[in-house]
Amino acid sequence: MTKTRNGLVAALSVGGLATFVSTVAAQSEGTSTTNDLIWGLMNELLWVAIPITLLVEAILLYTVWRYRAGKSEAAKPTQENRRLEITWTVTTAIVLLFVGVASHGVLGQEPITDTGPSEDALEVDVVAERYAWTFNYPEQNVTTGETLVLPVDQKVRLNVTSTDWIHSFHVSGLGLKQDAFPGKSNYLTTEPTRTGSYQLYCAEYCGVGHSSMLGTVEVMSQDGFQDWLDSQSE
Repeated sequence: MTKTRNGLVAALSVGGLATFVSTVAAQSEGTSTTNDLIWGLMNELLWVAIPITLLVEAILLYTVWRYRAGKSEAAKPTQENRRLEITWTVTTAIVLLFVGVASHGVLGQEPITDTGPSEDALEVDVVAERYAWTFNYPEQNVTTGETLVLPVDQKVRLNVTSTDWIHSFHVSGLGLKQDAFPGKSNYLTTEPTRTGSYQLYCAEYCGVGHSSMLGTVEVMSQDGFQDWLDSQSE
């Protein structure tokens, strides 16, 4: 009965974890090209991590049960085993190689690695300062604060910088994060694929007002974005 109960608890725990991960992934995917790449990589690594985790936990539970208190047979000291050492060394190398190749495949793509100015990209300067955000649209001659407005289904290139000290531009809902250094430009390239409002905050402690350094990213339809630009120019 005890074995059956423990097996049922383990199965329900694994099932609950898988359901939770799938739900979070479903809520976060599909908001931008950058976010899709990040979640695609996470899902690939997850499918590798889950079997390894289950194997390790199974070995651990078996060992605890096999040599539990009250058993006459006691655990013996580990003897040198070259085959075992070679096996876990090669296995670890294969796992790390897979993680490295998969990560490089994502980090090398344009939405993650900036490739320079583009004719079809909307250029926006993201300026951080204690304790607020300012957004400049140089081609449209528009400047706003607190709310970054972007068009859906259009490539966007963000120039992230700071006027005082280090901040960090972070919009988790769109999969965007970039440090803001004074006097230096760090670029983010993405393409929003879903309209809506997304929380923006500073992810680098920057002083007593750090927690209030918030903003909003508003992704609008193409027509809605153009109407907003026209209203800002009036």
